[in-house]
Amino acid sequence: MDADRQSLRFDRLTPDGGTAAIDRTLAEEVPVAIEFNGIGYAVLMATPSDIGDLVLGFALAERLIGPEDGAFDVDAYRTDQGIVARATLPSGRTDALLERVRHRVSESSCGICGIENLEQAIRPLPRVAATSRTDRAAIFRALDALDDHQPLNAATGAAHAAAWVGADGMIRLVREDVGRHNAFDKLIGAMARIGADWDGGFALLSSRCSYELVEKAVLADCPLLVTISAPTRLAVSRAEEAGLPLVVLARRDAMLLRSNRALV
Repeated sequence: MDADRQSLRFDRLTPDGGTAAIDRTLAEEVPVAIEFNGIGYAVLMATPSDIGDLVLGFALAERLIGPEDGAFDVDAYRTDQGIVARATLPSGRTDALLERVRHRVSESSCGICGIENLEQAIRPLPRVAATSRTDRAAIFRALDALDDHQPLNAATGAAHAAAWVGADGMIRLVREDVGRHNAFDKLIGAMARIGADWDGGFALLSSRCSYELVEKAVLADCPLLVTISAPTRLAVSRAEEAGLPLVVLARRDAMLLRSNRALV
């Protein structure tokens, strides 16, 4: 059995009183304790795969490092309680780490719980510099293909996916996790590790468009964010602040565009 899933026996009950034993594959979810420079920084509930990508993407989303810093090594250790992931940030990032730690009194997967003041919760965003060259046909093409790139979700029905899609609508890279934030962090981390940029494409997420996901997209200089479900008002506001086009409620028959440019 793969490390990211496990099969368990259930009793299937029907309204007519019938009972039948079935095996159901479930997605694994374990605590991942992240340490930077020997400092315990966060504990995420995550799928135990692609941990190095998760930590790298998380560090970028937390602004502990920048794209110019490049990838770093992550040592991950399984324990009886979960996974401990240890990484050392570049020497010039120590002050940023200590300042961010000062504003965190507890950790959560969304990265906001425990922040001491609202200024730290809603920090200014840079403008997105990259531009997408995609069109609506490419987005529909990616939506049609996404299911085929989600083996964990196909087996469990309990995982989110984050995909890097080329301008032509071809899916180039996917990461899965039980958490939508974790899946996107893994994708961003994987792209950073191989030195890939968005190349005129876009990010496709199998989740709603929350403001945290918008911020991750902006900090990764993603030129277009496409999500399966609806956005929050704050997500739209943050996207507009940073010049990030949004396609939301993206389904195989229709989608909603929020942008200052049209999709042909």
